[in-house]
Amino acid sequence: MYRELDPAKVIDTAARLRDRIRERFPHANLGNVAEELLALARAHAERSAAMKRPHWPLRMTSWFLLLSGIGCIVLLLVSAWPEIASGRWTVTDKVQTIESGTQMMFFLGAGAVFMLSLELRVKRRRCLEAVHELRAMAHIVDMHQLTKDPDRVLHQGPSTPASPVRTMTAFELTRYLDYCTEMLSLMGKVAALYGQNFPDQQAMEAVDEVEDLTTSLARKIWQKIMILEQAVAPGAPPATGSAPATPA
Repeated sequence: MYRELDPAKVIDTAARLRDRIRERFPHANLGNVAEELLALARAHAERSAAMKRPHWPLRMTSWFLLLSGIGCIVLLLVSAWPEIASGRWTVTDKVQTIESGTQMMFFLGAGAVFMLSLELRVKRRRCLEAVHELRAMAHIVDMHQLTKDPDRVLHQGPSTPASPVRTMTAFELTRYLDYCTEMLSLMGKVAALYGQNFPDQQAMEAVDEVEDLTTSLARKIWQKIMILEQAVAPGAPPATGSAPATPA
């Protein structure tokens, strides 16, 4: 159980994170993003599990084409057997029979290979579409934390008419930013479900790109968290509007 990701645990973690965000920030839009992340986690868990299963219609079609090719060769040999048995089977007949059989096997074999590759391409396209959704949501989370400037919380100053409304304390801002990093981490785990169930090279590269993106965005957010923690560390002067630390 500790050798692969459990989709149920990922979904449960996403649900708990959504509840924590809504309890801490009931009026923040970040809770709606967490709700959408939970919906995506559930949908992608089902999709990734489905991709692990074989696509039987395409595989049956491929096997049918292969068996048809073998059947055509057998039928060709049976029809030519009287000529072979009577000794009237000339070199020209041999060449024509071999050429006909080769052509049939080539086209039917190419059709079988195409059907097998079609299953791979369909699954790959679904994986890339799902990864694209997670990549877009990662940027949405980054947009939500973009205006959360720790310097404005620690050092009050005049605002302009276009300045965003800032009502969070240093503690609340730290929790908000921490929730953003957790959401980004969960997006990487949801993407990893596809790499776990569909070990295709292009799909794995797309999954790695999402994990690199979420890690990079989370690292940028953690820089803000470190600024806040250093400002309210023991021995440091208390920040304006800061609140005592409490459990998340």
